[in-house]
Amino acid sequence: MPLQFNTVKLFAGSGTVELAEKISTSYGKPLGDMTLSKFSDGEIQPFYNESVRGSDVFLIQSTNQPNDNLLELLFMIDAAKRASAHYITVVVPYLGYARQDRKDKPRVAIGAKLIANLIVAAGAHRIMTMDLHAAQIQGFFDIPVDHLDGSIIFVPYIKSLNLPNLTIASPDMGGSYRARTFAKFFNAEVIICDKRRKRANEIESMSIIGDVKDQDVVLIDDICDTAGTLSKAAALIMENGARSVRAVCTHAVLSGKAYDTIENSVLTEMIVTDTIQLNSEKQRSCSKIKVLSTADLFAGAIKNVNEHGSISDLFDIK
Repeated sequence: MPLQFNTVKLFAGSGTVELAEKISTSYGKPLGDMTLSKFSDGEIQPFYNESVRGSDVFLIQSTNQPNDNLLELLFMIDAAKRASAHYITVVVPYLGYARQDRKDKPRVAIGAKLIANLIVAAGAHRIMTMDLHAAQIQGFFDIPVDHLDGSIIFVPYIKSLNLPNLTIASPDMGGSYRARTFAKFFNAEVIICDKRRKRANEIESMSIIGDVKDQDVVLIDDICDTAGTLSKAAALIMENGARSVRAVCTHAVLSGKAYDTIENSVLTEMIVTDTIQLNSEKQRSCSKIKVLSTADLFAGAIKNVNEHGSISDLFDIK
């Protein structure tokens, strides 16, 4: 007897509309009809304008700032649960607060664990996300996690550049595993930028482990916030004799003066994805940002989840 698949319904949170529309186009199904109501004091109330009873519901929303994005997603989950959705998958291209994944000093919260608890408590049955700050965060969730790998998007682009002396670099010690994973696709060497921080978003010093002379260097990172680390690492790499330096970053948070920092840096280009909706006005003023879409990857993952297929098959890089 063939498998029976429930009706798929895709809904977009207000913080991720552009990507959600691309995902729905790639999937071949329009976004569902949902309204976000706001009270005069700022309270939000999302509600569905169509039935979701018995459906496999996919709620697409990154949880970057403002915090309303997270709260809106939680309300969307709760509303779908109370409307008798059969299965609720939250598609969170960028999981905010993932950098708070441990107690790195006394008396601090483990924010990533709290966010996981909230999503599960709201009623989600599954979460789909991309390039978590640390893969171990998957263990914070007591529901299945589909952890999509951004390398399937970046590797073909880097290959298309035909860089003659490619070296992969990590902007800090914590990203060394990610850099080594990328390097395997190119049989390339890995160098590491060792940094010391005074405080969050402020670097005290940085040094390079490895040789970059006459190399075309590609820095690999998961999150670009202020762009301070990447721009300083790029400058240090060029000072040490590299021919060129680029940066690959999955989640373009780009807060504060990040756009100006990137434009004024020695980076040839900054390659990012659309997991976070960029500021269109600031993006126009920054010629170095190249955006690659994650829509086809998420659409394929949604299809495989609904049809009980393999997610890992999506990451077969030729």
